[in-house]
Amino acid sequence: MIFCSLLAFWAKGQSVQIDLGPNEIGENQAWTITITVNNDRLRSYDNFPDIDGFQKRGTSSSSQTSIINGQMSSSQSIIMTYAPTRQGMVTIPSFKMKVNDQPYSVTGKKVKIGPPVQVQQTDPFRSFFDRDPREDFFGRGGATEFVDVKEDALLALTTSKDEVYVGEGFTATLSFLVAESNRAPMQFHDLGKQLGEILKKLKPANCWEENFNIESIEGEPIQINGKNYTQYKIYQATFYPLNAQVVQFPSVGLEMIKFKVAKNPSFFGQNRQEDFKTFTSKPKSVKVRELPPHPLRDAVSVGEYRLEERLAKNNLETGQSVGYDFTIYGEGNISGIEKPQIAPNSSFDIYEPNVKQNITRDIGRVSGNKSFSYFMIPKEPGTFKLGDYFQWVYFNPNTRKYDTLKSKQMVTVIGESQKNQAIESNNLGSFYDRADAADNTLKSSISRNGQKIALNVFILLILGASVFMIFRK
Repeated sequence: MIFCSLLAFWAKGQSVQIDLGPNEIGENQAWTITITVNNDRLRSYDNFPDIDGFQKRGTSSSSQTSIINGQMSSSQSIIMTYAPTRQGMVTIPSFKMKVNDQPYSVTGKKVKIGPPVQVQQTDPFRSFFDRDPREDFFGRGGATEFVDVKEDALLALTTSKDEVYVGEGFTATLSFLVAESNRAPMQFHDLGKQLGEILKKLKPANCWEENFNIESIEGEPIQINGKNYTQYKIYQATFYPLNAQVVQFPSVGLEMIKFKVAKNPSFFGQNRQEDFKTFTSKPKSVKVRELPPHPLRDAVSVGEYRLEERLAKNNLETGQSVGYDFTIYGEGNISGIEKPQIAPNSSFDIYEPNVKQNITRDIGRVSGNKSFSYFMIPKEPGTFKLGDYFQWVYFNPNTRKYDTLKSKQMVTVIGESQKNQAIESNNLGSFYDRADAADNTLKSSISRNGQKIALNVFILLILGASVFMIFRK
């Protein structure tokens, strides 16, 4: 048996290698799966597979850098150690893993678990390099004793502001912080599943959320109160309060794998034992203030904004359409920006705009732009300030004042007035012009008919009287 024999998987064009352990081991020996990334960092990886016949004993890591003929190369590895639970043939099924967000397929195999390997007694005076390394694989002289090392780490929820106006954005960040002085080995565990449960508790109902969608967790050095930490951002989002209620973030917990360390470590032995510890954040609240009195207080956006506009041409003719873009740039709730309110007027027909928006979430800030593209048709000749028609009011939380973005464009319109053209095109004057006459004619007609009926009745009465007189005689 050769312990270092490996079954390697190489992905074409990738610097990732997944190695399976040997085909045969003793019951008292370990079997491993090793992920190695060459000339790159090992940023993320999936959970190692569970294998029937083996029990996970935890992970360890290693890195190597070398310079040969002036060329530098490096590698970083993560090793999952498995311990056999029985003797016999164990089938390693094929499996898939994601490494640095790329999927890899690994072909399984069979591993024979034999009786425990006999350890030879060695001369204690022999040098380290002369003795059998298998002696130290699980340690010498019985079971290894593991001790718990006190960690210097914490789970923290922080906010960029402690008090905001209604509609004003603040960024909340949930981080795992590891002090530079920490000596307790730890790693994340089932983070995706845990994060889903954490966010159910964490997201406030009275806020609009812009999620930064952290895809890979990488350490960043920071300093807090003069102490150096490595910050691992787990979740980050900017929130915009919809009302003046206090924004409450409850305490949440994150379970981490924390390893106990061998009291008497051996060179080849299992020097760490997997354990779990839950870290809990402190609750946090952000106070929300009402905006100052203003007629549009309940409708304005809050943030820092500027206007960029584009007009196809400044010299126009009545009846001919022209395009105009009113684009708002800045930092704030871009999604919540409403179109400018344009009052009805007799100088232009202004149609509903097409709307586009771009949002950038970066370095704890949400910024971008929202563009309103209008078509308008001038109806009156003359010179006009578009600022009289296109205005947008917002509240600036830094100056604590309301401000207005107003168009600075001037247009000159030539041609005949067309403001009454719509009425004329639908003119029913010929009907209304005859309305009074028709009404009078109707009344005269009714009057003449009444006179004829009365005359006929009178004639009939005379005839009837004459007939009566004749028959009487």
